[in-house]
Amino acid sequence: MMTIAEAVFSERGYAATSMDEIADRVGVSKPMIYEYFGSKEGLLVACIRQVRTELRERTAQSVIGAASPEEALRKGLQTFFRFTDDHRRSWELLLRTETAVVGAAAVAEIETARQEQIQLHIALFSAYMPETDQRSLEAAAEILVGACERLSVWYVRHDDVTPEQAAEHIMRMTWFGLKGELERQHDHRQ
Repeated sequence: MMTIAEAVFSERGYAATSMDEIADRVGVSKPMIYEYFGSKEGLLVACIRQVRTELRERTAQSVIGAASPEEALRKGLQTFFRFTDDHRRSWELLLRTETAVVGAAAVAEIETARQEQIQLHIALFSAYMPETDQRSLEAAAEILVGACERLSVWYVRHDDVTPEQAAEHIMRMTWFGLKGELERQHDHRQ
């Protein structure tokens, strides 16, 4: 149900999506969908939650075993853009969803996805930069997630850009600052 709902939401946009169409495509009655999800927004929230969980799991797995902070960041970014590729139309829908159109639960779910990525980056940064204060780690994670989100808006409109190329755009803009912090901590310890 959710795979078909994600496709319909992507094709039509949230406001133009009808539960009748989703039910027809799934091959169930509309009341059955309401039984599972409660409302159209409930179905959208379930779709966002599923995508959010997959994003969190894929990005967390991608950095395991990285030999350096630079490699970990690059692998995480490439995975993020591959994920965006796998959900290109849905991703575009989520990023352009107007808060006035969807309810608070959907907006909260989107923000939860952002916060999960921020927490993942904070954990990664603190592992490589243990002497960096928490506020600086939080700021770096917010900057990185914001940059990824905005670049993904551009990325989904350019089929000729690969996930690796998109990741390199972010690396060029963020790695120098993070590398400088790593070098500062290394120099401080010596």
